[in-house]
Amino acid sequence: MIDLAGARRLLLAACPPLEPVQLDSAEADGCVLAADVVAPGNVPPFDNSSVDGYAVRATDLAGATEDAPVQLDVLGSVLAGSVADRPVRPGQAWKVMTGAPVPEGTDAVVMVERTSATRTEQLGAAGDRVEVRAEVAVGAGIRRTGSDVRAGELVLPAGTVLRPAHLGVLASVGARRVTGYRRLRVGVLVTGDELVTDGELRPGQIYESNRAMLLALLARANCRPVDLGVAGDDVAALRQRLSSAVRDCDAVLTCGGVSMGDSDPVRAALEEFGGLTWLQVAIRPAKPFAFGTLPGPAGPVPILGLPGNPVSALVSFELLARPALRHRMGHPDPYPATVLAIADAPLSRPHGDGRTAYLRVGCGFGPDGRLHVRPVAGQDSHQLSASASAGGLAEVADGRQVAAGDEVPVLLLS
Repeated sequence: MIDLAGARRLLLAACPPLEPVQLDSAEADGCVLAADVVAPGNVPPFDNSSVDGYAVRATDLAGATEDAPVQLDVLGSVLAGSVADRPVRPGQAWKVMTGAPVPEGTDAVVMVERTSATRTEQLGAAGDRVEVRAEVAVGAGIRRTGSDVRAGELVLPAGTVLRPAHLGVLASVGARRVTGYRRLRVGVLVTGDELVTDGELRPGQIYESNRAMLLALLARANCRPVDLGVAGDDVAALRQRLSSAVRDCDAVLTCGGVSMGDSDPVRAALEEFGGLTWLQVAIRPAKPFAFGTLPGPAGPVPILGLPGNPVSALVSFELLARPALRHRMGHPDPYPATVLAIADAPLSRPHGDGRTAYLRVGCGFGPDGRLHVRPVAGQDSHQLSASASAGGLAEVADGRQVAAGDEVPVLLLS
């Protein structure tokens, strides 16, 4: 057997990052930047009002109070997207909306709540007068040029995993295209003569369940899933499916046919392409795993072979396949994060085989603000239904007895 860390090192080495490309930044959520983004200009590009109110000269309002307001002549209104057509002189003001450029000659904006117009039916019209009932400090109510981002400033460094807020930042600096790693097109091929997708079951058959799960997991991993269907345990059929897949996919997941006792046709079909490595990983479940590359028109295409037991397929995807795919999409830290949680019930497993167990657990936050977990019913590798109520995988080392109240590392499931 090989430990999980060793298996991951081998797997990542076989799945190097793709070449960076130009991405539409508005559609790059979850993608990774391959180059720094530098602001070409200031954000905001001009001084603008942060409130609805009146742009004024602060000195004109010296001594203004509720009982002794100062009256100013209104030159008109400035909406967001427009500009004042003349500067302010002593005793004058422009009514401004939030986001509107601050007119020339003003150095503050007083909130509309501290003012009263003398002709409310034409609020802010030229020739109106406004009473201001408070003093205002210089700079109040104004967003200064470059107060968010300065021209030439590093906005987002290479290696940033883009999230919705990042996309907003890119739009704010006019970065419509960025250099990054695109989403992988990942094919899913499930194998097994016993698998049925619809219709009545005959003796010895079961409904296929891994394909839908893996396609959804890939979508949540920011990949573009490609359904390659279900293939029987036939060398020629598998070879044809795989040969077709490498023309359209950046990576391929197979499910089934990687255990030591699996039928020769599955293994033969995969090995016929050459270069596959068959592992026994020191984890429970999901001990068997295979990986390698298939020759594709644009270069080697990684193939990852997951075991066929449903829970084993889920666990091997989370611990092995997802990190490999994330690495290929340029993620600087492709491994899943774990958090320390409090076990509300004992978590233990038999010792002696050297494998670390990943137990499915229900998760929730307690009154102490800590994450709490307890095992779900049914931990065997075929009991997929129990996974529906599991929010994480608790990592329990070989021979460890986790008592109620103990801390335990947990990998949260997406």
